[in-house]
Amino acid sequence: MLAMQPYLQLKLSLALFKKAPRTLDATESARLGEVVSRQARMEAAILASPEALGVVVPEATLATRLEEIRQRYPSREEFLADMGQNGLSEPELEQALARDLRIEAVLERVSAQAPSPSDVEAEIYYRLHPQAFNRPEMRRIRHILITFDDEAQKLKATELLETLRPQLKTEQDFGAAALKHSQCPTAMEQGLIGTVKAGQLFPELDPQAFSLAEGEVSPPLESPVGLHLLRCDSILAGETLDFPEVRERIIALLLEQRRQTCQRAWIKALLKH
Repeated sequence: MLAMQPYLQLKLSLALFKKAPRTLDATESARLGEVVSRQARMEAAILASPEALGVVVPEATLATRLEEIRQRYPSREEFLADMGQNGLSEPELEQALARDLRIEAVLERVSAQAPSPSDVEAEIYYRLHPQAFNRPEMRRIRHILITFDDEAQKLKATELLETLRPQLKTEQDFGAAALKHSQCPTAMEQGLIGTVKAGQLFPELDPQAFSLAEGEVSPPLESPVGLHLLRCDSILAGETLDFPEVRERIIALLLEQRRQTCQRAWIKALLKH
């Protein structure tokens, strides 16, 4: 158990605080200590359970997990140095990973007992959550962006965009103008922002973007990054997906929920005893 503490501390510190244990302040360290103690107790109970009997981690699986961690570092020296700073040697890390994988396998064995949802249950979920299966209207949008630093530059940018606007009759016209004038990296894609739904653009641009007809170009619009002309290439109408289209997705969602519930109930009973 004690040999696992540095690894548990590192793993949980990164999960909770996105930083190594040695960099935590006093409050964070105290919180980490509580979580590590609880996690260690839970993991010990899992590995001592009857369900853990006969669970073996394949060497290839362990080697893959260890290599995934090594690959996060530019060199082996940096990997070993970082492990050392966190109180871990490579053999200790390998031992801790093997333990992690065994726990995962036990939990997988437990969750496999969860019954698969039926088609009827999936359809009931579909009827009770209609908003989850509505595909919103989306639009394929291009833009030309001109930035400015002062009012004089803003006026010049506005005049340029006003001059360009009546000339942009086709998608090709707009793309060529974006490539020539736009100061956004999307210029290299002929100004293509992509297919977006409401709320994905700047608030200053969104209402206009979703009021344009197909092929229409907006007047100059100001956002926090500059002045824009927007073009709506196409409109993908919103729709409600039919049950057969989402049946498998719903079944997978319900099954995952049941698996998690099964795991939680099992762990709760395990710790209680």
